[in-house]
Amino acid sequence: MASRTASLSAPPITYRQGKEIAQGIFLETLAAIEVRHAMLARIRREGETLLAGNISAPLSRPPRVVALGKAANRMAATLDEILGGQVEAGIVVSPAEPPHKLERYRYFLGGHPYPSLGSWQGAEAALAMLDRLTADDLVIYLISGGGSALFEKPLDPTVGLADLIELNRRLVGCGLPIEQINVLRKHLSAVKGGRLALQAYPARQLTIFISDVPEQFPSMVASGPTMADESTVGQCYEIAEERSLAAELPASLRKHFAQRTLVETPKPGDKRFRRSQYYCLLSNRDALEAAQHAAQNMGLTSEVDMGDWDRDFRLVVEESLAHLESLAAAYPGQVVCLVQGGEVISPVTAPGTGGRNQAFALYAAQRIAGQKRVVLSAGTDGRDGNSPTSGAVADGQTISRAAVLGLDPARYLAECDSYHFFCSLGDTLDTGFTDNNVRDVRLWLHFA
Repeated sequence: MASRTASLSAPPITYRQGKEIAQGIFLETLAAIEVRHAMLARIRREGETLLAGNISAPLSRPPRVVALGKAANRMAATLDEILGGQVEAGIVVSPAEPPHKLERYRYFLGGHPYPSLGSWQGAEAALAMLDRLTADDLVIYLISGGGSALFEKPLDPTVGLADLIELNRRLVGCGLPIEQINVLRKHLSAVKGGRLALQAYPARQLTIFISDVPEQFPSMVASGPTMADESTVGQCYEIAEERSLAAELPASLRKHFAQRTLVETPKPGDKRFRRSQYYCLLSNRDALEAAQHAAQNMGLTSEVDMGDWDRDFRLVVEESLAHLESLAAAYPGQVVCLVQGGEVISPVTAPGTGGRNQAFALYAAQRIAGQKRVVLSAGTDGRDGNSPTSGAVADGQTISRAAVLGLDPARYLAECDSYHFFCSLGDTLDTGFTDNNVRDVRLWLHFA
């Protein structure tokens, strides 16, 4: 629901400030969901007990820690701070080197969006560290988005790294929503779909995770290495057949679809998960609420739209514009801000540079050309697709400015090269890696 907090004494907000305002809202959003701040606010140690929200875990002996994903470095460092350095051993698999390495931890540089040798080595190291644990042991998992690529080992030992990379290349570019992609990943992996947790059984296990998936699919974060899996091999076969994916896979993987030999993952109700607990530290909802709060503080009438936006980016643009029209009509004469999240789908059909956020902004720029409107779309992880930026911002003058430079938006969209379009205009959002990932944030501003 929209809310208004504009001060009567505040200077009027003008369309000329639009892109700057949108970028300011996004940067304030990133600051509000900073990982260390969230962990220190929501996780604490009291004597020999670790408290995460309403969950408690005994610390009768130092725990083992597995941190994986885009926020792994920051989460591991903050947990170590909370625990006072009392950790038995730890594994960290992330896309970047940490500023400082913790004692008793081993670090691996994983690949993203495709697995690398470091992804494989990190998974093997974690499996080895969790081997032969007892019921008196505690394992703490720190899991965040990107873990599906950053942390991986195939279940079939005949599958090599090159095949694993090709599998992920096909999945990332095929246009499937993330939950369907991860159904396939789970059933081909030795560490996804709950299989990492099985390695640590019968130890007590606590998973603290940052969600980069729809709220109703928590076991899809990093393809659910510690959670029982609701999906089935039957779904895998159906998804592969609907998209004709199997024929495009390497032979070592294709055979499992042709011969129906995929191995089922552990399911809800499996007794080996009875001593496992889960705490969601941050999600897309936190980012959207932070964005709305930032917009209100800037004097905008704002509304969060929690719709299902994991669909084709063109359809989402059209539906978003209809919602923006309604919001503007409800608050005539006011500057309104529509806040959305999720991850739109933008199939990769050409070898350009960019991602779903910049494709979204480029298509939207054409739809708001000549209007007093602004659109921003960006990833909270600081990276959009294969580009070095988090997203882009556009307004009603973007297309006319591009025309002066001879930039054809339709061509850039067709070539999946939205990054170079916005880079030429100076309208990319260059935040750098944020050590976080709670999906995307999209902002629509309408000026009366």
